Amino acid sequence: MYVPKHFNEDDFDTQTRYIKTNSFASLVTSVDGTPFASHLPFYFEPDKGKLGTLYAHVARANDHWKYFDTPNESLTIFTGPHAFITPKWLQSDNAVPTWNYAAVHAYGRPQIISDTDAVLDLLRKLNSANENEITGKWTTDKMDQSILIGMLKGIVAFEIPVLRIEAKRKMSQNKNTDIQKLSIDGLRSMNDLQSSSVADEMESNI
Repeated sequence: MYVPKHFNEDDFDTQTRYIKTNSFASLVTSVDGTPFASHLPFYFEPDKGKLGTLYAHVARANDHWKYFDTPNESLTIFTGPHAFITPKWLQSDNAVPTWNYAAVHAYGRPQIISDTDAVLDLLRKLNSANENEITGKWTTDKMDQSILIGMLKGIVAFEIPVLRIEAKRKMSQNKNTDIQKLSIDGLRSMNDLQSSSVADEMESNI
């Protein structure tokens, strides 16, 4: 990923935050020179391994898992908050439109998880990370366990020990404070979640 020095985000805690709050990601694996992508929810354990470990599963009918056993790294792309920045907020007739965003690229080799107890543990953790008071905190324990075990035949669980991470946080750090404040006010006026999220990120620069 192209990452100018002033947009490089090398703080692991910040990288972890982006991964956990934007956990629906794109997994990309090279198959005979052609990218193969799947869009999946991930669970991340930052303390397991040098740079953490990602967990997910695919439908067994999805051929992606058949290409895990290769020497090549796979890429998991986590897209954080992003929003359009109009030249109007940049106070220059010669400015051009741009886009503020955050993204994390995690590289590693997927490893299939075959042990039934380990797969169940993965599902519980993935579910727990997404359930809350509003959704009712559903758990797999509420299912008939024989039915649950039978359903495992339809998925392939895997883990990715992360070998390296690239993270980009382009939030107008290269602009002066007044310009950043104008952009923040402009984003707030848009009244949408993505623009508000980017405004929150930008405020941490000031």
